[in-house]
Amino acid sequence: MSGVRASPPVLNEDCEMKIINYFKESYNELMHKVTWPSWSELQGSATLVLVTSVLLALVIAGMDFLFDNAMSFVYKFLY
Repeated sequence: MSGVRASPPVLNEDCEMKIINYFKESYNELMHKVTWPSWSELQGSATLVLVTSVLLALVIAGMDFLFDNAMSFVYKFLY
């Protein structure tokens, strides 16, 4: 009885060069073409996100409180 033997995939030289080239170009772009924010810009953005998150949480908590009280008022008359 003869079976079919499957060999593991083998990368050819062209594929290996494409992978190496991809990493070289990625490194070059990250180091020389990307504009990274300064520390003060990063702190300002983090503060903005924090304040916005807290305000949004307070708005949602307020809406939840009002809806809970409104529904309690309605259910008090129904039951």
